[in-house]
Amino acid sequence: MNDWPDRRTGDRSERYGRGSASPQPEGARSMPHVQRRPAQPRTPQRPQVPPQSQGYDDRYQGGGYGNGPEPGYDSGYNTGQVYGSGSGGSDGRGGGGRRGGGDGGYVQGHPAPDWRRRIKLGALTLVVVVLAVSISTYFWADSKLKREVDLSKVIERPESGDGTNYLIVGSDSREGMSAEEKKRLRTGSAEGKRTDSMMILHDGSNGPTLISLPRDSNVEIPSFKGSESGKMFQGTGRQVKLNAAYAEDGPELLVRTVEFNTGLRIDHYVEIGFGGFAKIVDAIGGVELDIPKAFKDKKSGADFQAGKQTLNGEQSLAFVRTRYAFAGSDLDRTKNQQKFLAALASQTATPSTIINPFKLYPTMGAGLDTLIVDKDMSLWALGNMFFAMKGVTGGDGTSMNMPISGSVGGNLVWDKAKVKQLVQQLNNDEKVTVKGN
Repeated sequence: MNDWPDRRTGDRSERYGRGSASPQPEGARSMPHVQRRPAQPRTPQRPQVPPQSQGYDDRYQGGGYGNGPEPGYDSGYNTGQVYGSGSGGSDGRGGGGRRGGGDGGYVQGHPAPDWRRRIKLGALTLVVVVLAVSISTYFWADSKLKREVDLSKVIERPESGDGTNYLIVGSDSREGMSAEEKKRLRTGSAEGKRTDSMMILHDGSNGPTLISLPRDSNVEIPSFKGSESGKMFQGTGRQVKLNAAYAEDGPELLVRTVEFNTGLRIDHYVEIGFGGFAKIVDAIGGVELDIPKAFKDKKSGADFQAGKQTLNGEQSLAFVRTRYAFAGSDLDRTKNQQKFLAALASQTATPSTIINPFKLYPTMGAGLDTLIVDKDMSLWALGNMFFAMKGVTGGDGTSMNMPISGSVGGNLVWDKAKVKQLVQQLNNDEKVTVKGN
């Protein structure tokens, strides 16, 4: 039975309006005019802001222009936000004040990078780093010096002259060497140590002068104060070989004997043993030397051909120790020692060694670990000695043997007149004109 009025008894599609499939009256349902879409999740992407020169403001996009959602739609973005300088188009450029395109521009209102300031800061940083490395290297090297010789124990010393005088001693010390190294370097295993070579290096304003003192030089042992006991020993006019002074009471008596027999004051003492000498040569990669004539010596292990060649540590030690292969024996050996030491200094004090830490530190370590110096020796004085030695090779200085007048009992006798003239020239820091043997 139909309770509805006759006019409502039409087809179902006519009861509640076309398309209605609900059995309930329209008043019982909510019929929104606009269905809300679910809010989309926010993404970190920044919306593209079209330039205002296109003729519309994106703040009204989709509202009132028929191009998007009706007013009231919330997309999750504040489309009125301006990226860049913070003011929407106030610079007249449009697009929020970002100059250029993409991320490669810079924000207007911020100054361009100050490259002058950056360069200054970079240079300052570099200077600080270099200073820090230099200072730390200085203290590291200074701590390695063995300051064991006390020249204050030397008595009755001559007056100081101009320039600086170094007594450079090569000893046959085997300290720190293994049995294998002694065998390889042919040093033997003698106890104690003796001087194998002695030189005076004068560093002055007229160029360096390197003077070899043959170990067989005939000298007088003067009165002296024992370096260990402090006991006074009176001179008796005893004549001995120069190297006997070192064997008797060490470096202090050697300095005392050299000063007494020459009248030249020694300012610094430097000593190096067999092992240290070989290590320094190996650390710099060898020393190039021009050997004019081939020679061999079974005792030192020398076996050299004539011509230019690079000597390693073992070969270098054999070269400077050889004397029996030469007619002049010890005098010829001292000349080879001078030649080699000058070449060593010349090839070590080079930019390729000094600015290369992989070469500099091993060389310094090998040398400083084995050097014995006087208590007043500084790294600065040691460096001056090294560069003065280099100057001898460079032609700025003179190398010679102590002038010899003859021999007595197998010992070499110094020419006293020439020695006096030589010492006077050195003390006055004059150009050396005296010729040695």
